[in-house]
Amino acid sequence: MSDETDEHKKKIKEELEKLKYEYKIQIPKRIATARAYGDLKENAEYHAARERQGFVKARISQLSLQYSQLNNIDKSRIAKDRVGFGSNIIVLDLDSKEKIEFKFVTSSEVNPSDGKISISSPIGLALQNKFVGDEVEISTPVGKKKFLIEKLITIHGNEYTS
Repeated sequence: MSDETDEHKKKIKEELEKLKYEYKIQIPKRIATARAYGDLKENAEYHAARERQGFVKARISQLSLQYSQLNNIDKSRIAKDRVGFGSNIIVLDLDSKEKIEFKFVTSSEVNPSDGKISISSPIGLALQNKFVGDEVEISTPVGKKKFLIEKLITIHGNEYTS
């Protein structure tokens, strides 16, 4: 794994541990305290604690999936010389001459405004297994775009430029 991926796994694990503690220890105490106030129908503290419990349970599930996905990545099966998971790339839009940077991440980390895209996205699929210097045509909602791959840094740390 890359240092960035290891750091991401560490953050997920830390958040999971905190949320599990809150879910198993703190929230049940808040619910028990709120129950002691009586009528549950109009008990704001009780409803707030139950709502928090639902949120924390959902977040634990989401983080557990992310952690599992990261653990299941076999770095030895990822190409060392072409675009793949974990790659950072810079492409040149051949029409606008704009340079765009992409980072290929798990589906749970996707954030297009930060340039973080999934390898299974339309752009990711078009760029996957391509080399520096390759031209790629990608269909977008606004039409076809042509890109030239100018720089690649793989998950292994190998760097290639045109």
